[in-house]
Amino acid sequence: MGLYADRVLPRVIDRVCASGIVDPWRERVCAGLAGSVVEIGFGSGTNVPFYPAGVEVVYAVEPSARAWALAAPRLARSATRVVETGGDAESLPLADDACDAALMAFVLCTVPDPARALAEVRRVVRPGGRLHFLEHGAAERAGVLVLQHLLDPLEVRLAGGCHLTRRPLELVRRAGLEVEWHESGRARGPAPWSQFTVGVARVP
Repeated sequence: MGLYADRVLPRVIDRVCASGIVDPWRERVCAGLAGSVVEIGFGSGTNVPFYPAGVEVVYAVEPSARAWALAAPRLARSATRVVETGGDAESLPLADDACDAALMAFVLCTVPDPARALAEVRRVVRPGGRLHFLEHGAAERAGVLVLQHLLDPLEVRLAGGCHLTRRPLELVRRAGLEVEWHESGRARGPAPWSQFTVGVARVP
C-alpha cells in the first residue's frame, strides 16, 4: 500500500465523513440497530457515536490500520463493544447467521464486487435480520450524472476505488434483499458527491 493510500487518504476520508453534514444521515441509518451487528467498512468509527443503546456488540470490518488508529478516540468514548473482525467485505470471517443486523455506510461505492459483499451480508445475518445502508451514488439530475461519469475515473484513482455512478438501491435489491424503506435525496455539498440513499432491507 502506497504512502498516499496508507497515510493520507484515511485522514481525508475521516475529515469528510465526520463532517456535521453527514450526521443526520448517520443517525437515521443507525436507528433501530440492536443485538449483534456486523459493520462493513467501519473506517475511522464515524458511526460509533450513533449506535443505539440496544447494540450489544459490533463486529467491525476494516482493512486500514490508519483508520483504526483514527477511530481510537471515538471508541474510547463509546460503551459499545467493538471487535476488530478482518478487513475483507467479500469474505467475512463470521459464521452463517451469526449476526442480528448489518450496517454499511459509504461502502457499496468502493468495494470491488458489491454483489459478493452483499451475498456475505445475506450469509452472516440471520433470516429476518436487517441490513441498514447509507450510500452515495448516481444523481437523479441528468446534468449531474454526466459530470459524475466524467469524474468517475479520477475519483476511483484518488478516493481508494470509490465510484460516483453506482446505484445502491439497485444493488441491494439485486442481491435478493427486501427493501423495507428507503429515502433518497440531495445532501449539502458538491453535487457529484451528494446524492444519498438511506434505507433498511430485510434478509429473507
